[in-house]
Amino acid sequence: MEMEIEKTADGSPTLYRADIDEHYHSAKGALAESRHVYLEMGWCKRSESAKSMTVFEVGFGTGLNAALTARAALEAEVDTLYYAVELYPLPKATTELLSSFQEESFRNEFRRVNEADWDAPDPINPFFTLHKIRDSLLSMEIPFGIDLVYFDAFAPEKQPEMWDESIFRRIYEAMNPGGILTTYCAKGCIRRMLRDIGFIPERLPGPPEGKREILRVTKGL
Repeated sequence: MEMEIEKTADGSPTLYRADIDEHYHSAKGALAESRHVYLEMGWCKRSESAKSMTVFEVGFGTGLNAALTARAALEAEVDTLYYAVELYPLPKATTELLSSFQEESFRNEFRRVNEADWDAPDPINPFFTLHKIRDSLLSMEIPFGIDLVYFDAFAPEKQPEMWDESIFRRIYEAMNPGGILTTYCAKGCIRRMLRDIGFIPERLPGPPEGKREILRVTKGL
């Protein structure tokens, strides 16, 4: 798997996979995209009245979303159990190099989530426990009691199997009432599929520099 580290428009790094011609994050700002799509539109919304939360991330990738959420949980003092599934974890040498490109104030959190154990819960800070699962979303048993989903797989045209209706039905069944799913993908076909499953969809503005719209859906009470 050939990968290159690239600097994005906001100065933060991402990875480029030549085999599928795809970036792990937006080239217009990796950090800005993650903060907007997953933290601001997902975490902040769901944690408004929560003392504890269970998060499920589809696509651990570089660990950026997990590191940002670890910091948010600590600052808000919200007990967070964070599951993340990834079939192809990045080599340690790659994550170490990526960490060296992160903002200095964020580097330790980024490194810590990448060094966390696989297939076992690992406390990252007093309010955030990370459980990385090395498995395929297509066949794994999805944890129940999920409050928030970060759906961060590669784009549907690159990984169509990850956007199959059966996967989202399984996720829906595993979520608590009122649970939220956020994703950068706002394609009409995805929005309509999620609505037909039972989610309540919202198209929201994308990051200031990036996609025009993103998608947030909620499981009804």
